[in-house]
Amino acid sequence: MIFRVAFKALGRNKMRTALTMLGMIIGVAAVIAMVALGNGAKSSIETQIKSAGTNIINVYAGNFSMGGARQGSGAANTLTVDDATAIRNEVQGIQYFSVGVNTRAQVIAGNQNWPTRINGIETDWPNIRSWTVKYGAFFTQQDVASSAKVAVLGSTVATNLFGEDTDPTGSIVRIKNQPFKVIGVMGSKGASTGGDDQDDSVMIPYTTCQKKLMGIQNIQNMTISAASADEVALVADRVTQLMRVRHKIFPGDNDDFMVRTLEEMAAMRSAATETMTALLAGIAGVSLLVGGIGIMNIMLVSVTERTREIGLRMAIGAKGRDVLLQFLVEAVVLSVFGGGIGIAFGVGLAKAVTQLWTWPTAVDPNSILLAFGFSAMTGIFFGFYPATKAAKLDPIEALRFE
Repeated sequence: MIFRVAFKALGRNKMRTALTMLGMIIGVAAVIAMVALGNGAKSSIETQIKSAGTNIINVYAGNFSMGGARQGSGAANTLTVDDATAIRNEVQGIQYFSVGVNTRAQVIAGNQNWPTRINGIETDWPNIRSWTVKYGAFFTQQDVASSAKVAVLGSTVATNLFGEDTDPTGSIVRIKNQPFKVIGVMGSKGASTGGDDQDDSVMIPYTTCQKKLMGIQNIQNMTISAASADEVALVADRVTQLMRVRHKIFPGDNDDFMVRTLEEMAAMRSAATETMTALLAGIAGVSLLVGGIGIMNIMLVSVTERTREIGLRMAIGAKGRDVLLQFLVEAVVLSVFGGGIGIAFGVGLAKAVTQLWTWPTAVDPNSILLAFGFSAMTGIFFGFYPATKAAKLDPIEALRFE
């Protein structure tokens, strides 16, 4: 009976009812869409971390300053081959290990050329990164020892130089005017944790990169794969302690190197994403608050318009709690129906964002329940005052109201 009266009362002013619900619709839809964007970004980070490899620890050369200008991490020449040998031989818990030097260069094949990243690495690199070879084979330890001019292409480089689904094994490419024999092509890997295309690279022995392309003796980084996920932090600590001893760094002094795990990087990015998601959801939540105020405003107007009706109902026996419940139900109906429509709009908006802009989104059922529950509570909270005001009307005064 109460719900029938509520629907009938709301149906008298359909436009006003629709506009009142609009605040709740926008608020709920915004909360769901914003949380979906945040969850999608977090899921994307986790996927990228998994694609990067397993149990990875990165060691970088430290910052380098010249004339007060910081050159950034990796700019210093504080890492050496001897450091790598010591870590490989003395640190327990390491499964795979590779040193690294990196540069950028134009790669030329016939009349085609492509600017890309050149990764000077070791033979364990594919195992660390869980990266398989599509065509040919990866270079060997003998190639590293002899500084052989051999190259393994990323799929993006291979496609741009030789065409799609073409096996260029045995072809010659030129890197900084040096001829390199292509011995393999890596399978497609996708984006890295930083958003870079991992397939847009060329892998060569690090010794070749040092001597033939860069003219350096130091190394820029080391990539380590711990034997198990439980040992990642322990191995990282062991590497840090050994490096501090080797570089004669006293207690309290800053390291001239950096040791980072993918878990640390993922945690930092996830924390930033969660903060942004909470901020966006908070901003969207303001719409729910505005929608609640709109409901209270309309319900107060409704109480004023229906004063004589309230007086008549109370005169024929209706109690104050009956009037209170009636107006409270009307407010809840407004918010719940608005919330339900808002859920549909929010889910649709999240899917539209993914389809139109390819941004990852993930609709969380908990966010739907939270938004819907909050919209219902908003109706109760903001509808309570108008309903109480209606219940406290004096029947005689209400009947006299013009």
